[in-house]
Amino acid sequence: MTAEYKVQDDVAVITLNNPPVNGLGHSTRLGITNALEKANGDAAIKAIVLTGAGKAFSGGADIREFNSARATLEPTLGSVILALEHSPKPVVAAIHSVAMGGGLELALGCHYRIAAPGAKIALPEVKLGILPGAGGTVRLPRVLGVETALSMIGGGEAVNSEALAALPGQKLFDKLAASPEQLLSEAVAFAKEVAAKHADGSALPLVRNLPCTHPNGEAYFQFARNMVKGTVKHLPAPLKCLEAVENATRFSFEDALAKERSLFLGLMLTPESRALRHIFMAERAAAKIPDVGPEITPREVKTVAVIGAGTMGGGISMNFLNAGIPVTIVETKQEALDRGLATVRKNYEAQIKKGKLKQEVYEQRMALLTPTLNMDDIKDADLVIEAVFEEMGVKETVFKKLDAIAKPGAILASNTSTLDVDKIAAFTHRPQDVVGMHFFSPANVMRLLEVVRGAKTAKDVLATVMAIAKKIKKTAVVSGVCDGFIGNRMIEQYSRQAGFLLEEGATPQQVDKAIEKFGFAMGPFRMADLAGNDIGWAIRKRRSVEKPDIKYSKTADLLCELGRFGQKTGAGWYDYAPGKRDAIPSKLVEDMIEQHRKTLGITPRKIGEQEIVERLVYALVNEGARILQGGIASKASDIDVVYLTGYGFPFWRGGPMLCADQVGLFNVAATMKRFARNPHDDARFWEPAPLIQKLVAEGRTFNG
Repeated sequence: MTAEYKVQDDVAVITLNNPPVNGLGHSTRLGITNALEKANGDAAIKAIVLTGAGKAFSGGADIREFNSARATLEPTLGSVILALEHSPKPVVAAIHSVAMGGGLELALGCHYRIAAPGAKIALPEVKLGILPGAGGTVRLPRVLGVETALSMIGGGEAVNSEALAALPGQKLFDKLAASPEQLLSEAVAFAKEVAAKHADGSALPLVRNLPCTHPNGEAYFQFARNMVKGTVKHLPAPLKCLEAVENATRFSFEDALAKERSLFLGLMLTPESRALRHIFMAERAAAKIPDVGPEITPREVKTVAVIGAGTMGGGISMNFLNAGIPVTIVETKQEALDRGLATVRKNYEAQIKKGKLKQEVYEQRMALLTPTLNMDDIKDADLVIEAVFEEMGVKETVFKKLDAIAKPGAILASNTSTLDVDKIAAFTHRPQDVVGMHFFSPANVMRLLEVVRGAKTAKDVLATVMAIAKKIKKTAVVSGVCDGFIGNRMIEQYSRQAGFLLEEGATPQQVDKAIEKFGFAMGPFRMADLAGNDIGWAIRKRRSVEKPDIKYSKTADLLCELGRFGQKTGAGWYDYAPGKRDAIPSKLVEDMIEQHRKTLGITPRKIGEQEIVERLVYALVNEGARILQGGIASKASDIDVVYLTGYGFPFWRGGPMLCADQVGLFNVAATMKRFARNPHDDARFWEPAPLIQKLVAEGRTFNG
């Protein structure tokens, strides 16, 4: 039962009970209206309290009904709110913990509202590319004022109940409870008070009847419009939120409500909203592993050890320190250990200077860090993460030592970005305890964590790593074992296409400009300069031995032979002024590329932005399809999460696989076949992956 009905004296208490956040799915909506009807039909009931069980009043729409017909089944949320407003007996919303989206709109439909301190109040729909669709843009300005309401609706951020209750003239809360524990008893007492107050038949207060004005409306909304246009370039929802709030000041309640609904439905159909809703669902789905259910108990992780105090090791350590988990960090030489600790301190001190971290918190975190040169000091760690040089021989030495030193049941993780986790596991006598934990640089900032599941990785090890990822605020995505896993295996094809584009006539800055205009945070050549061109060079050298039939452009190798490894050497695909990161086009590089074209006998041609973007993005898509077909990723949305959180793919496009869905897989496949006819490209690669061909034939999509 998703809406429980109980009676306390002469007050009916309706409690939403739809874990985990009392989502307003169809059964919950029906439960509310049925309970409301029951209370109003009982002559002994004088008032009604509406609240939520567990850790939320209501988090809004039930995500399990997103994109389904059940979301529009009657009673809709709008119908439920109308029923609350029409109740002849006073309805008091008892708000605690979370009241967001439709949950807040539900509360705004009640006659009175009492809130517990610490409750998070929000209308976050803009983060899904939509706006509140059940009266939020029309009611919230009436209780909080236009400017506060617009800030909340347009930004989508949560505000504490105490902060809102302290606003002068606010009418959102009639009362603030003494504590969350006393909320229900105070709500029942308050309901009795208001029932007595209206015993004479006087009208119950409705938010819809409050005025909604701004003293300088025209000037204020124009100013707000200019601000929004300057900060949100790719998303239509923020401007539509502004329009809806402005409508609330210009039109009658009913007309503004109708306009809100029209704007809501229009936004639901935009590709940007589809992308944002896809991300919302995809990030939650990524945490679910098909064969690792809630019956699998995670191992306890109280202490962590990190092998290697370099850039990655230090950044990885910070994640655990931030979560209050003690870390032992190991190095082989004192100077390397000192250098690593200095970097950790520098990162924290930068946060202090920006006001993002308090001095005492910094000191608490550093007190959890134990530096050592003695590998034996990690013998009691529950989780050991290796972050040493990316070379199999080095990994072998480390894991053989870990196998001998680590306690039974300790999880042994490798931060490898490309190497075979099964081979690494085979260096130990406990392959079931070995897993890949591929952090992205800078590890203390980037949200993505690729969790690489070896052939023998135990299920409880996977469950533990996924749980610990959540604790350290990472978005974890499970990958099978292959060269490069999900992200780097795909980015290799993207980079190959970037190289071929140079040979055919493009410049590095043309390629970067086109893909950055598409929405990537950074183009392939700027990205390579930042990461270090020598890293890709090492991978290509290894590829030339392992897979000599793979075709690459030689331009990147020629660049590295000149010692131009990127920002760290002051020169890469671009030139860099000392102490600056600005990418300056290089005449030397352009001449090098031109000479290479002559060597190959290629006459350069003009390449348009569309071709650049399609070749780069569809290279990701085609390799992503092969990864899916091979079972390396369990679902297309996992690939999208990897690219959105780790590789700078534009979030308003929803990731490469959803992007392909929105273009249409038939069109994507046709374009790939056209690229296969290019004599300077890799025709074998551009054969659409069998999965794409199958989906096209069946009229399906990656995510459909």
